[in-house]
Formats: sequence, C-alpha cells, structure tokens
Amino acid sequence: MNGKATTTRTRLERGRSALGPALELVHTGRAPTRAVLTAELGVTRATAGAVAAELEALGLIRVDSRPGAAAGSQGRPSHRLAVDEHGPVVLAAQVHPDGFRASLVGLGGRTVATAPGSTTVQADPAQVLGEVVAAGAELLRASGRRCLGAGLAVPSAVAEPEGTALNPLHLAWPAGAPVRDIFAAQVAAAGITGPAFTGNDVNLAALAEHRHGAGRGAQDLLCVATGHRGVGGALVLDGRLHSGSSGLALEVGHLTVSPEGRPCHCGSRGCLDVEADPLAFLTAAGREPGPEVSLLQQARDMLRAEYADPGVRTAAEQLIDRLGLGLAGLVNILNPDRIILGGLHRELLEADPERLRAVVADRSLWGRSGGVPILPCTLDHNSLVGAAELAWQPVLDDPLAALA
Repeated sequence: MNGKATTTRTRLERGRSALGPALELVHTGRAPTRAVLTAELGVTRATAGAVAAELEALGLIRVDSRPGAAAGSQGRPSHRLAVDEHGPVVLAAQVHPDGFRASLVGLGGRTVATAPGSTTVQADPAQVLGEVVAAGAELLRASGRRCLGAGLAVPSAVAEPEGTALNPLHLAWPAGAPVRDIFAAQVAAAGITGPAFTGNDVNLAALAEHRHGAGRGAQDLLCVATGHRGVGGALVLDGRLHSGSSGLALEVGHLTVSPEGRPCHCGSRGCLDVEADPLAFLTAAGREPGPEVSLLQQARDMLRAEYADPGVRTAAEQLIDRLGLGLAGLVNILNPDRIILGGLHRELLEADPERLRAVVADRSLWGRSGGVPILPCTLDHNSLVGAAELAWQPVLDDPLAALA
C-alpha cells in the first residue's frame, strides 16, 4: 500500500472514530459551525468536513455550506451545523403518581410529538407500561419516523444492573418491580426497534438539563427537584450522570430537615421528601388537596395566584427554609459548581430567590466562601427529555453501529 493510500485510510479511521464525539457536540449545541467542530475535535479541517458530511449522509445532522456572513465579519463564514429536524427519533416515556406521558424526541432534545397521556396509574406496572408504549407506538405510526430506541423515567431509584424499581413509594407498584424488563418486552411487542432503557426521573431530568438546559457547561452539577410527590436529587460529574455503584446515589429525599416534623414513609421523621413537596406545601397553607388536577399543579397554581396571602407566603417560606437546609448539607458534602432546581422547587426559587440563597449560604461552609449558583431548571418535561437521552446514548457512542 502506497503512502497516499495509507494516509487516506488513516484519515478515514480517525474520522469514523470521531463520528460519535462530533454528533454529541452538535446534539448538545456545542458545535454550531464546522470551525468550532474542528477545534473541539482537535482534527484537521478536512477531517471535520468529512465527519460532518458522513453524519449528514446518515440523516442525523444538516450542513449549511452557504451561511450568510454576520454584519462586519471578514472572510468566508464557516459551514453551519444543526441536527436534522426530519431525522430519526426515540420514544421517551415517563410515569408519575398522577399519570404518564409518551413523546417522540429527536436529536437536540427536540420534542417531535406527544401523546395526550393519562391521569391515572394502575397498580400493575405491566398494564401501565403497556398503555404508555401503545401510545408511543401510535405516535410513531402517525409520524412515519424511524425509531432508534426507547427510554423510560420512573419515580423510583432504579437498581443497576437489574433495572428494578426499588422504591416506587408514590406508585402502587410492588418494590423491586422489574420495570426495565417489562418496558423492554412491551417495546419489542409493539414492534418498536432499538434498545430500551429505564432510569430514575430526577437523574434523567439532571442529564437533560446538563445537555440542553440550565446545567449546560457545569462540571459538578447538583439537581434537586420535587415533582408530583416526594423529593429527588441527582449529580452530574464531568458530563456523566453519577448513579453510584448500583444506581442508587443521591437519594436526597431522606435527608432530615425537621427532626420533629412529619412522619415519612421510610420510617423516619422530617425528611425532605415529606417536608418540601407539593403535598407539604398545600398542607402547610391549610389547603385540602382536590382530585381535579395533580398535586403539583395545585401547588403551582396556589403559589402563582395567591402568594400575597399571608398563609400561602408563610407556607412557602417554611418550604424554602427546609429546602435550603437540605441543599446546604449537600453543598458541604458534594461541593457542586452549580445547583439547579426543578418542579415546585423551581417555583419556590423564583418566588423568593434571595431567601433560599441566604439559607444555603448561611448553613454551608462553601456557601460562605463565595456561594454556589442556584438556578431554575429551564426545560419543560425534562425527565422525558432525559429518558430520550438514554435512548440516544448508543447513537452518540457509535452512530454507524446504531444505524446499521
């Protein structure tokens, strides 16, 4: 083999090994142009061009070779890169105490279609997951898109490698339900191609926010959120979700923030799980929850519409203080460079940002040394987007193998 042929093959191999990293850069918005892609990959301009062209040929990204130059700029503008809006999708599903939802999600975290969902969750996980997968399959039939996999978010710690829901406390499901196996079987039975994955809903919210939302650019990202019931936490380290040795890291809901507080389902008292969730807020404000809409929506509506009411404000301050105590303890242990809050916690932060930040700063060593940015999550349905990220990961790792 002559030198020119060897060089060509070496360049081709280098380019193919860069397909995954290049796709992830475009997927997360970190490489909007070919010039940025070249710099981020540390390859030649020719190699970056070949990589972009192959990803475009695979139907994953679009390359605009004739972008308009910005006013006042000099030289030829670099080719612009973006995910292909008409490319393949993955099925994302979420189950929570007040129902379930199914969506099709494309690269870039774009929601392509969403099923109406359900407002009830049965005690049989196989029945529920069968219904949510059926809703997703209908979306796929209507869209005509190619599906590359499926991801499911559940309100429980998910043990690895078994894929069992250890503590679906706010669902009527049995502890240890093999949700990953059930979900995978339902996906296959519906004729949906690609692998199926399952994860904890707050873990997946953190993953989505790190790639596409308020956590983008953070190295050590702490996410704490309360959705429909309970409180969860997650940590992203160096761009990867930290789930511990068996998937059970950051079960922050059982931090004690009020020693003489409400009894918790774990057997203790005053856990964050029962002191800083929507039910705790409604109870502290003296409101009886109604059956019309979810607890989360009732709490949000009350906070937004009635914050001037002294009882509502006092209840909000109580939750903010207890959330702040929990966050301060986590800051002392984890030393994150950013905290993001989701669900009702996002609303509480926006209602009184200075109070929450003051509690964390006052009660944490690291807070006193300069403070930690505390920001609201920015993605709608971030657990769904995170479930999609699980399904997209094999494609980001090796696009050629995943699309073969």
